[in-house]
Amino acid sequence: MMGVFISIEGIDGSGKSSIKEGILSFLQDYNPVGVREPGGTFISEKIRELLLDFKNSSITPRTEAFLYASSRSQLVDEVIRPALEAGKIVVADRYIDSTLAYQGYGRGLDLEFLEMLNQLCTGGLKPDLTILLDIDPEIGIKRRRGKKEDRLEGEGLPFQEKVRAGYLELARREPERIKVIDAGRSLEEVLNDALAAVSLFLQGSGLNEDRAR
Repeated sequence: MMGVFISIEGIDGSGKSSIKEGILSFLQDYNPVGVREPGGTFISEKIRELLLDFKNSSITPRTEAFLYASSRSQLVDEVIRPALEAGKIVVADRYIDSTLAYQGYGRGLDLEFLEMLNQLCTGGLKPDLTILLDIDPEIGIKRRRGKKEDRLEGEGLPFQEKVRAGYLELARREPERIKVIDAGRSLEEVLNDALAAVSLFLQGSGLNEDRAR
């Protein structure tokens, strides 16, 4: 039986990492696989260093999109697809929707081009369920205050507002896959809603009766 692919999306400061860890803990009986983007493999982590380093401010939007696609391609081939074929549940901190939101709506690159790029780098692999953690960008920035920012996090409020609007547009386009959760509340409330969405999806997936090994 094919596994289940869950992605977690949202602007910087929305709490993706914490929710990912909460979902992985909730699914521990399924022996889930957790990954992050960019990263997740030796090569992908090297690309992550390039992408997020403030010293690389001269990276153009198009180059940025290709680097994210390269990291994603390696992660899909090396980790995600083999895990799914083995019947695992994969939980990813960011995936294809990040490219559309950040490089498309945020940077202004052509969405059709980015969708083609995602198709090429993933072989058409899309998440079965996406949890979109929606938060006011000003709150997201306040949450990150005092923490070391990477190149994307340092883009400022107007950029984050464009990315958020992009995410919400993607959710309007694919409401069956992308479930929007208000991430401006406490971690407990947000996690409870995320776990409810995951549980509801798994009830219809058959994995409750045939757990991944």
